[in-house]
Amino acid sequence: MQTTIASKAQFRGVGLHSGAAVRLAILPAPADHGIVFVRTDLGRARIPALWDHVTPSQLCTLLDNGQGATVSTVEHVMAALAGTGITNAVVEVNGPEIPILDGSSAPFVQGIVEAGLRYYPDAPLRAIRVLRDVEVRQGLAHARLSPADHLAIDFQIDFTDAAIGHQEKSLDMANGTFVHELMDSRTFCRQSDVVQMQQNGLALGGTYLNAVVVDGDKVLSPGGLRHKDEAVRHKMLDAMGDLALAGAPLLARYTGHRAGHAMTNKLLRALFAQPDAWEWVTVTPAIQRHLPGAGVISAAARAMPALAVA
Repeated sequence: MQTTIASKAQFRGVGLHSGAAVRLAILPAPADHGIVFVRTDLGRARIPALWDHVTPSQLCTLLDNGQGATVSTVEHVMAALAGTGITNAVVEVNGPEIPILDGSSAPFVQGIVEAGLRYYPDAPLRAIRVLRDVEVRQGLAHARLSPADHLAIDFQIDFTDAAIGHQEKSLDMANGTFVHELMDSRTFCRQSDVVQMQQNGLALGGTYLNAVVVDGDKVLSPGGLRHKDEAVRHKMLDAMGDLALAGAPLLARYTGHRAGHAMTNKLLRALFAQPDAWEWVTVTPAIQRHLPGAGVISAAARAMPALAVA
């Protein structure tokens, strides 16, 4: 069945790249509405959260409604919505960038858990089943979608900084794995990149508190890492959010090696360009039990103190 958030969840913060103060609210939406961003500062311009509205951008996922309204850095809130099983919502934002908060999806998940879910038992949910392998490559990076009964994510990264190095992880995303394993993993960067990004007008809202900053074998952010493999976990979180722009739950295995936002979107475009590579299926109770958001709200509510991360 389809779902929405039961009541408004509100957030305040700054944009990671713009540094501007921003307010965001997640509101209920009717069945078959999907996820839509609304720019309240632009006369309530609507921007669908869909793969074919993604436009090229640096270091984040940016959506464009084709009429001059954009919203960027949507990946963390999209991951939170997908990871808690929300299929319909209005996401109001009063600026061009989503607040970075603590650099992860955990604050968004906490807000959703506190607001609760509303179910539409008479509104069938459809999913996208991948029927054969679809892959994209660029240099050493590649990403692939393969047939699977439910969403799984495999990811590998390689960085010269010893604090990150080579990391790989595989997770079956069913039954709350996103909340338990990925949601609190923060965006990360190298200290050598920070000055360059800021000189180019990026990362103006970045701090050691909303990103993991590394320098060689040192982690400069206070408190260190939340997980020893936090970097690859965050890349999986990003992939979860970018895959949610498919517009429906994916029944597939995603494999990423050195992949980023642009490559995941390129992969979705390659998938939907091949009608014989996928099909719509109606979600049965058996499928629903293995979707990422199944049982998340009740389980997360019991562990609310663990969700209250800085």
